[in-house]
Order: sequence, then C-alpha cells, then structure tokens
Amino acid sequence: MGKYRFEEEEHELFRKSLRKFLEKEAEPYYDQWEQERVIPKAFWRKLGEMGFLCPQVSEQFGGLDADFRYGVIIGEEMERVGASLTGVGLHNDIVAPYIESYGTDEQKKRWLPGCVTGEHILAIAMTEPGAGSDLAAIKTTAIRDGDEYVVNGQKTFITNGIHSTLVLAAVKTNPDAEPKHRGVSLLMIEEGTPGFTKGRKLDKVGMHAQDTSELYFEDCRVPVANLIGEEGKGFTYLMEKLQQERLVVALAAQTASEDMLEMTLRYVKERTAFGKPIGSFQNTQFKLAEMATEIELGHSFLESLIEDHMAGKDVVTKVSMAKYWLTDTAKKIAGECMQLHGGYGYMEEYKIARRYRDIPVAAIYAGSNEVMKMIVAKRMGLE
Repeated sequence: MGKYRFEEEEHELFRKSLRKFLEKEAEPYYDQWEQERVIPKAFWRKLGEMGFLCPQVSEQFGGLDADFRYGVIIGEEMERVGASLTGVGLHNDIVAPYIESYGTDEQKKRWLPGCVTGEHILAIAMTEPGAGSDLAAIKTTAIRDGDEYVVNGQKTFITNGIHSTLVLAAVKTNPDAEPKHRGVSLLMIEEGTPGFTKGRKLDKVGMHAQDTSELYFEDCRVPVANLIGEEGKGFTYLMEKLQQERLVVALAAQTASEDMLEMTLRYVKERTAFGKPIGSFQNTQFKLAEMATEIELGHSFLESLIEDHMAGKDVVTKVSMAKYWLTDTAKKIAGECMQLHGGYGYMEEYKIARRYRDIPVAAIYAGSNEVMKMIVAKRMGLE
C-alpha cells in the first residue's frame, strides 16, 4: 500500500535501516525460530544495539526521544517478517509507556535504560485462567505487609512470558473494593523475585516462536517501591493505555493483510492451470480486487487514526472499530489467499500457511472483538 503520508525523510531512512537489519538478522533464521519455538535473547540485544527498542524513551534514559511514527515503522517491519516478532511491539509500545507515563523518576532510571538495550524484556500480565476481557474480575492479590506487597495468584497467555525480566502485573491490592475495578493496582515484578515462577511455554496454534507462558506468584514479596503510579488506579491506567495497544494490534493485522495480498498476487501470476496463469481467471481477479479494496480502505482508516492518536485525541471508538474490523478482515483474507494457493497453501513451506495460523488470535487478544463491539455500542449511547 506504500508508506503512510505522515512519514518524513528521517522515517524512511529509519525504515530502510531496520529492514536491512531484519533481512540479515531475522529473516534467515525465522523458520528455525518457529521450529525451536523461541526467539533467542541475543536477537533482543542486537535490536537494542541498533536503537530499535523503545526509541520513544527520553534521551536521558538512553532512548532516541522518537515519536510514535517510529513505533509504527518497527511494528510494520517486524510483522512483515512474521507475527512471532509481536513481542517487540509489546515491549516498545505497550509495556514501556506505563513506566514512562506513571513511573517515578527512580523507577525510570532503574528500568528504562535496560529496556532500551535489551537487557530487560518486558511483559504485561493481565489475563488469568478465569479473567480475560473482564479485567476487574482478576483474582491475583497483592496485600501490603510493611514495605512489601505479598503477591499470590496465576496469570496465563503472557506474551514474552519466558524471556521477561520485568513483568507489569495487574493485581488486586484491595480485593473487597466496590466497584471491583477500584481495587486494581499495577506492580512491576522482577525476574528472580522469590515466589515468582514461570510456568510452561504454551503450545499455540500459531505464532510459534513467540514465547507465551503462564506465570505463578506464591507468597511473592515485591517492594512497595515497585508500585506503578497510585494504589487503586491500575484499572484507570490500563484503560488509558489500551487505546495504543489496540492500535498496535490493528496495525499488525493491516500489515499482515498487505503481505498476504502481495504474496498471493505473485503466486497467481506464476502458477498455471488449464494452460494459463490462475490470475487470468475471473474468479481470481474478483477475489483479489475485493481484497485490494478492503486493504486500501483499512490503510486509509489506520493512517487517519494514527495521526489522531499522535495528536492526543480520544479515538477509543474508532480504535475499537479498527481493531475488530482489521483483524476480522485479515482472517478473511488469510482464508481467501490460502484458497487461491490451492494445495500449496496448506504446505508449511509456503508463508501463507503460517499467516493462516498466526492471524486468528489477533481477534482475541488485547480485548476480544466482541468486547470491541460492546465499546463501540456503549459509545453510541446503547447501554
């Protein structure tokens, strides 16, 4: 679809540099990472050395003071290689902003430089076995005892869970609060804290190289100094930041759709049936014309949303629309593109097979698409 209209010369140079890096350091190894079910920590360090981790962080903490456009470029280029690199966007654009926005100066000094170098890998722990989109229903407790919180509970489906060195956990500091969301706080839990253990790496349908795990807290003592922001304000902070998280998910889905269209166009021009390229059949042409139209619409919608988000506008309604529509569209396009690849589309050696597996979860995480529609309806005045 081409670049976004808000990209300037320095963004184009950054994109070229990142693409060159990924062509050398990620693409040749990606299939191996998928088979091994993990991306090596050494790759994170290389990203940090090149300035591709948390570029938005202030220069005083080692970052580049870059704007969100750099995050957009990193998100797109990672997704073009493969969806299993989604943990980088989570680290950069989803978890680090909580430290930047709500952390104390001491917390920023302690954690942000390592987030920029790749010494730290960030995860956010919201989902529990019994609580997903209903965040106020979490059961993990953090009860204060002097200068510490004693944390007990379990989290699941945690992206970057295995590699994480810093986990931003949503916990109940007041389990009896009414309404329930007032009891939620955010606590940074460091790897190696006694009582904090990482469970098994979860075996997912897709995104095989993306480490996703369970986390357990058993009488885990965390310093009160690790509280992010104010006690009881965790739910508010999550609501403030979920706009950007859902925008990042929508961006990945749009990029995946563009990638699938490109690979399918190439395929139908080369593959022949009944003595001519399958791209010459009307059904193929109509399918691709429909997909190209949906992708063009998605690109324009996303472009305006990113601009509004960067301008500080409240775009929760439109982001909810984009998150559900672009991820649903990507699922549909994955099915259509696999069909146009015929039997080869079902073979692991073709990238479309991987896309077909990787795409569906985007309609589930960061708030399911059903929740997105509930948000849109609520903001339309439909209680």
